[in-house]
Amino acid sequence: MADCNPTTDGEVGTLGLNRSSWDLCCDLPTQSERLRVQRFSGLSDEHPVAGCWDFGLHAPGGLQAGLLLARVCLGGLGEVFLAPPSAELGPWPLVTVSSDCPIAACLAAQYAGWKMNWDGFFAMGSGPMRAAAGSESLFDTIGYRESPDRVVGVCESGQAPTQAVVQRVAEATHVKPDGVLLLFAPTRSIAGSLQVVARSIETALHQLHERGGDLTTVVSAFGTAPLPPVAASDIHGIGRTNDAILYGSRVTIWMRAADEQLSELSAKINSSASPDYGQPFAEIFAKYGHDFYRVDPHLFAPAEVHLVNLLTGRTFSGGKVAPEILAKSFHS
Repeated sequence: MADCNPTTDGEVGTLGLNRSSWDLCCDLPTQSERLRVQRFSGLSDEHPVAGCWDFGLHAPGGLQAGLLLARVCLGGLGEVFLAPPSAELGPWPLVTVSSDCPIAACLAAQYAGWKMNWDGFFAMGSGPMRAAAGSESLFDTIGYRESPDRVVGVCESGQAPTQAVVQRVAEATHVKPDGVLLLFAPTRSIAGSLQVVARSIETALHQLHERGGDLTTVVSAFGTAPLPPVAASDIHGIGRTNDAILYGSRVTIWMRAADEQLSELSAKINSSASPDYGQPFAEIFAKYGHDFYRVDPHLFAPAEVHLVNLLTGRTFSGGKVAPEILAKSFHS
């Protein structure tokens, strides 16, 4: 059976990330009350699913809405569940993520690499619509793009997308406007914070790429991170959700590579390898004038990483969780 990670098969469009995410959302019109989400009323009703869906701005949303957001972000190639709290990290449920296609799921789809800044609207865009746009240099590395007739994206934003935003996405992804589905939620909501915390694996893989690791050696991945209490503002929400990853997440990646390479990588792809490590993210963020691009990019990594070598049976670990920083962040 062929490996589903695009870095190893090199085929374009065969995984159907957008199609899978669209299928996950097909029941939104009938399940919206149960999920406590709503279709944004300011858009066209030409298609019962297409358009923009509020998962936590004006609609209440919730845990199930957040789980759906996270699964959609992964292009249907990852499982996301809530697990009981870890006594070590506090009373917060753990968001668990797993995938046997982690490069496609986390880098071609989930990674929030699309800066959507149009006509007064701003969001960090993620989800499989990115693979249809294919404008980020990351896609040249992972060797995967899609040409679907419908696209699905997730917007981390405190604003509702407008029809003009839908039009922009349609143009960038080469689909008709009624083939665009955008799900949005602010970080200060339950669903919005859950989908951010579900990025433990994604941060590890992104650091693996940035540190010169070979993505073709990655086989499977599993991660956990604590779901923090919802913050009163997006700025505080950004702080807590980042802390959940930086100081509370654990990621295991199964790989096929030389032991020497995995030993070196395990020391580099955890958050403690960054000089900015050691304070709640809200304090780090404020120090840099709330400018993400001034924060050391190597900080955005899991607290603890375990690399399992399928060729030798050896495991290489780096980093550790920091419950004391989590407690300071989550109770501030």
